[in-house]
Amino acid sequence: MNRAQPSRTAPGILSGWLSLPARLVRAGLFGALLLLAIVLTAAVWQPHWPLARYDFLVLYALAVQVGMLALRLETPREALVIVLFHLTGTAMEWFKVSAGSWSYPEAGTLGAFGVPLFTGFMYASVGSFIARALRLFDMRIAPYPPHWAAFALGGAIYVNFWAHHFVPDARWALMALTLVLFWRARVRMTLHRRVVVRLPVAALAAALLLWGAENAGTLSGTWAYAGQDRWDLVAVSKFGSWYLLLYVAWVTVTIVYRDRIHREG
Repeated sequence: MNRAQPSRTAPGILSGWLSLPARLVRAGLFGALLLLAIVLTAAVWQPHWPLARYDFLVLYALAVQVGMLALRLETPREALVIVLFHLTGTAMEWFKVSAGSWSYPEAGTLGAFGVPLFTGFMYASVGSFIARALRLFDMRIAPYPPHWAAFALGGAIYVNFWAHHFVPDARWALMALTLVLFWRARVRMTLHRRVVVRLPVAALAAALLLWGAENAGTLSGTWAYAGQDRWDLVAVSKFGSWYLLLYVAWVTVTIVYRDRIHREG
């Protein structure tokens, strides 16, 4: 008599899905710890304390990074992804703040051009999540488009975040190109069993989570969009921005994780 595989039984499937939130937290541990610190410090920090809250967040993010590496919760490759994202994210922050897109209302020493240095870690947490999810969920992406095409699209999206202040915004055309280029790409991951999802669908789900996290940041008063009251929800258009930024993230991660993407299905 053939025995059913344990992972295919109802209890096995249920336990697999119940373990999913914990594994998602593990994948997004760096971002979750940073968001938690942003929210909690906003609630308790006092202006007369000797250390500015923004400076504390910089030191806190560095300490979390060192701790995760020391405890082997993060691999050197994942740390390299964080460095790459910190650089590209900080550069974008400098430009966006100078252009008046958003601002950081509190004082701080560890920063430049009106941008506290912890903001680069916020972008880095996106790359960290993707890199750690690749490992923790044993992800494979196939069929992946030609590398030159993926890098060209990622570069065009990144440039558009800057250029739309001077020329017509190309985000809708870029969104269409993400579907043209990546619709066939499928993310294969292990939950309770092997699960397959199209990459644009995974990007939409991740963008929704990031939009929610961004609302937590604005509600805490850590940053403020131009013309937005603290208690207003972040504009839905920012959801589209996060969706596009995730393709820049995918492309950046593939610089380090080429072994996880395959041209053939």
